[in-house]
Amino acid sequence: MTIKPIIELARPGHWIKNIIVFLPIIFSRRLDDPAAWQQAFVAAIVFCMASSFAYIINDINDRQADQSHPLKKNRPLVSGRITTATAVMEAAVFLVLAIIVAYGFSKPLLLTVATYMLLQVSYSLFLKQKVLVDVICIALGFVLRAFSGVVAIRGEISPWLFICIFTICLFMGFCKRYSEIATITCAVGAKNHRPTLMAYSHELLTHLITLSAGIAVISFLLYSLSESTVARFGNNYFVYTLPIVIYAVFRFAMLSMKGSYADPTDLILHDRPFQLIIGIWTIAAFGIIYWGGFVDGWMKNLYYP
Repeated sequence: MTIKPIIELARPGHWIKNIIVFLPIIFSRRLDDPAAWQQAFVAAIVFCMASSFAYIINDINDRQADQSHPLKKNRPLVSGRITTATAVMEAAVFLVLAIIVAYGFSKPLLLTVATYMLLQVSYSLFLKQKVLVDVICIALGFVLRAFSGVVAIRGEISPWLFICIFTICLFMGFCKRYSEIATITCAVGAKNHRPTLMAYSHELLTHLITLSAGIAVISFLLYSLSESTVARFGNNYFVYTLPIVIYAVFRFAMLSMKGSYADPTDLILHDRPFQLIIGIWTIAAFGIIYWGGFVDGWMKNLYYP
């Protein structure tokens, strides 16, 4: 056995999800704080190990069901390129490393990552069989990632931002379920792969995607216009990035419902227009957070000299 299937089993490509750990640095206006970057980096490493542990546990639990999926059947464990015993040992290594590093860093980070891993194990064993609860668990996993960044840098962040993260990840989770149905065209295959897919009809998922997208956009607007946000950044300019947010949400939904990508991570890593619009919003966010107050003051002086 080569090292390649061992690396593939850990899904390092999915570690990009842990970039959300660094969000509190940006929104706490601590980009020039080396200590904050170091602390967030440690939290990101911990969550990379914790998420790989969760992925492996999920693959072990789903190794029979994944044989019915046209893409997941090629994963190392399902295809037989790695044994179950080896997968268990690899999961144990990631578990121990995540706990040791988190414990050595801080108790709040240890509690956060322990909660995340407990949630993921519960999801793999039984919560993923519960309709709606399965997607809520996915969204909560991202909230815990963001929260780990907060506890790592000992910062503060608006509750509205957590609500935005939860609702947008809820939207992405329902898009993922729609994409799975679009990818697995056979009803028997869908049932064998994930029994809950039988309860997620196209009509229901369309409704849930629309609803969660609407809530996410409204949450973003409420965050943009909240008194705490205006006071923190000295402006309400986030609201003017709404067209960018709308386009990103619409494109994500469109590609997911077409089945263009099997997983949200694949969409983020490979769709150039989506990457471009995220890059534009990120640049705009930096400008608003760090120079928006200056621009707002200049505009007021211009209009009211």
